[in-house]
Amino acid sequence: MKIKSIIALLFLIGTISLYAQDNCSKFYPMNEGVSMEYTNYNKKGKVEGVSNYEVIEANHTSGNTTATMAIKLKDSKGKNIYSTSYNLTCNSNTVTLDYESLMPSEMMEQYGDMDIEISGNDIEIPNNLSIGQNLKDANVAMKVSMSGINMNMNVDMTNRKVEKKESVTTNAGTYDCYVLYSENRSKMMMVNQVYPSRVWLAEGVGMVKQETYKKNGDVMSSTLLTAYSN
Repeated sequence: MKIKSIIALLFLIGTISLYAQDNCSKFYPMNEGVSMEYTNYNKKGKVEGVSNYEVIEANHTSGNTTATMAIKLKDSKGKNIYSTSYNLTCNSNTVTLDYESLMPSEMMEQYGDMDIEISGNDIEIPNNLSIGQNLKDANVAMKVSMSGINMNMNVDMTNRKVEKKESVTTNAGTYDCYVLYSENRSKMMMVNQVYPSRVWLAEGVGMVKQETYKKNGDVMSSTLLTAYSN
């Protein structure tokens, strides 16, 4: 698994969010048994892979919720790429991602001689969204050290805002969604890249669609919710 792919996964996870029935958060999965399938497409609309997510454990106490999400990624041929899990903690209306738990065990075994540090600010989605609303910026940073050599990687999600409402139809159904826009800037070594993106969020379901664009506005990649079960 390439380090760059892990960075991308961190932000995909941060925007894949579902409704919590305990109302701690409307936009993160915190009920045991919730599962969803996302299909990833390239710029030509060809399937590149499928991601499966499932809440395998959830604990609800007074005003607090913790949950564990299992993830399995497959390529376009159905071959398992890797599996991992991550933790969510919700206190009142604030959700916190356990970034360290996002590191897949397969990668840790493959790069066992590396020292990897992950830090970041949560991607926050308020319970109440409205058109024109500005959202807080977010970021994630990774530092990889091996044999005295350090590699620093950063992704910043800026200019986040709620653009509009729009209906989206996928194999999983038809949903009324809020469209969230952001600009994602990645910095790896001396290379800087900016990719605008949009996420379609449906209350009670979560992320239904995502598109990432080139600078000229052409779609570079997309993701669709293709199956959902609660």
